[in-house]
Amino acid sequence: MGELIRRLTLPPGSSGIESLLTHEWLVTNGLGGYASGTVSGVISRGFHGYLISAQPSPLGRTMMLNDLVEYLELPGGKMIQLGGEEREGEPLKLHGADFLCEFQLEDGLPVWQYQAAEYLIEKRLVLPHGQNTVYVNFRLLSGEGSVRLVLRPSMQVRPQDSPVDSPLDGPYTLTVSQDRYEVCAGSNLPPLRFLLYGQSAGLNVDRQRIQHVIYRIEQNRGYAARGDLWTPGHFRMDLRQGADATIVASTESWETMSALRPDEAMDMEKDRRHRLLAEAASHLVPGFREKTHLDGPVGELVLAADQFIITPAGRIEDGVRAKAAGNEVRTVIAGYHWFTDWGRDTMISLEGLTLTTGRYEEAAWILRTFAHYVKDGLIPNLFPEGGKAGLYHTADATLWFFHAIDRYVETAGDRSLLRAVLPSLIDIIEHHLKGTLFGIGVDKNDGLLTQGQEGYQLTWMDAKVDDWVVTPRRGKAVEINALWYNALRLMQGWLTEEQQEERAKSVAEHAERARISFNARFWCDECGYLYDVVDGPNGNDSRCRPNQLLAISLHYPILDESRWKPVIEVVEQKLLTPVGLRTLSPDDPDFKPKYDGDLRSRDAAYHQGTVWTWLLGPFVDAWLKLHPGNKTEARAFLTGAVGQLGGEACLGSISEIFDAEPPFAPRGCVAQAWSVAEVLRCWVKTAD
Repeated sequence: MGELIRRLTLPPGSSGIESLLTHEWLVTNGLGGYASGTVSGVISRGFHGYLISAQPSPLGRTMMLNDLVEYLELPGGKMIQLGGEEREGEPLKLHGADFLCEFQLEDGLPVWQYQAAEYLIEKRLVLPHGQNTVYVNFRLLSGEGSVRLVLRPSMQVRPQDSPVDSPLDGPYTLTVSQDRYEVCAGSNLPPLRFLLYGQSAGLNVDRQRIQHVIYRIEQNRGYAARGDLWTPGHFRMDLRQGADATIVASTESWETMSALRPDEAMDMEKDRRHRLLAEAASHLVPGFREKTHLDGPVGELVLAADQFIITPAGRIEDGVRAKAAGNEVRTVIAGYHWFTDWGRDTMISLEGLTLTTGRYEEAAWILRTFAHYVKDGLIPNLFPEGGKAGLYHTADATLWFFHAIDRYVETAGDRSLLRAVLPSLIDIIEHHLKGTLFGIGVDKNDGLLTQGQEGYQLTWMDAKVDDWVVTPRRGKAVEINALWYNALRLMQGWLTEEQQEERAKSVAEHAERARISFNARFWCDECGYLYDVVDGPNGNDSRCRPNQLLAISLHYPILDESRWKPVIEVVEQKLLTPVGLRTLSPDDPDFKPKYDGDLRSRDAAYHQGTVWTWLLGPFVDAWLKLHPGNKTEARAFLTGAVGQLGGEACLGSISEIFDAEPPFAPRGCVAQAWSVAEVLRCWVKTAD
């Protein structure tokens, strides 16, 4: 199988330097851990590092190795710095900018090439799947003789989401035993272990504190942006053609991290990625042959989707329970760098991440994992970093659960999972009918689902700053009722198929009552589209938002077909952009064109205009219902989002959100599960 290549073109001059700073890379390990940074090598986020290790609770993901500054000592003693941190009081100099001649993603893995004098050096990085280990490999591609490679690791061991100005917990202790090096930062933290593969390898110990490192993105986002790092010294290895040099850093045992040689680790991860592409191709490509592989956007999106599907390292009990039942535990990371697994994001993403790519077994494991956590008729909204127990403050995640199960059953043709979770689904319906937590329940007067509790943000528009819920949307939200109706109709069908006719009949009656009330109460004649919320604290909310699309896009649309056209037209006119849908019409007085500034400013804009890529999924689904068979025009709505694979932010992935006006700058998480999932799903759906 050929390699899937994404090259970053490096413009000359100052614009090229900016490109090196704004483009990021991400490699994940299938546990929630990762490595990430800028193409330049300058760490600009508190989340940038060569090893963010996924640890059992209560630790969670932990920053272990922040940076690895590389130097080359050329024959004659001249030292060249290829990367480095930005420090307060010093002008920024991208030391590697003069030498970096190429950066590319090769099957999604980062590869740098540096030209220093007559020496061409290649750098590669890989995290073996299922390990908290990173391999950084250097190879001399051209140049006579040898050069000395000098690597200075630096660290600030802390929870990954802790401020960068957190004090360096000490003392950091270094232990050296023959060719093994170990740094401990505290008794409750795992040690960071190093192995070297290379000629004349060793460590020069100098134990330094690197002061006043600047994290420019944190500064722009209004967070603490200056902090200190600690380094034990610098590693050295000789590099010559045919003799690579590799540094391995890990929080695993010595036995685990020694089990794979660098070449084996690289080859095995490439083989794993090729199998993912082949598996997806066998599912998507008619007449698939073994040598067929996915290239272009579909291939890149398949590899991007893989980053979000994880075995949660922190929830050991889940793993034990799943294995005892003959299953595995899987979940979905909502976004990198800071999100954990969220119920809503998981259920929306499931089809694109797993079913579109042929990963049916993992889809079933994900659904079983969440089914275990049903409580009071709800699935968890999220599992907090380092925690075992889920938080349940959501009105829509549980209803998306029905959607995800429907997509799984229809795509995989597996009814055994449906039968296994059916008691939980019945329990969910009953809790919603009688009323459950956070004011979630059916209004007996009209059969519509209402929700809301002071101080909580229960829908997907969930921004909150301190006690300020930016878009509370209490009452009967349009997408909540579209999801409720869809869940009832799905449940009616499943119960009928399982010969539970009386229950099916009762559910059908609730569904029909909700449909009639919805069409009577949600249509706004004055606006020509659907209210966003009815029966809210201030009456009906007629602001133009994309949530109304779900009244059309779901398996069972609740909106009468006669009203589809005006809804889709107004959404296309006011909300559609090249990279997603605005969350509020630009003609609304609360519209915010940019998502920037401090946390309060950003959250004030989060759902008040800011563009979300995942909404392209419901838009394309709804648009194709109105224009069946017109796949070419439907695909055109996706091209801008697909272009983000090579745009700013994270190469090979798609960001969480974008500004609401040109140039639609990427914001939020640099790699978001439902952005990738919905673009992939719809790109495949619109294929000729």
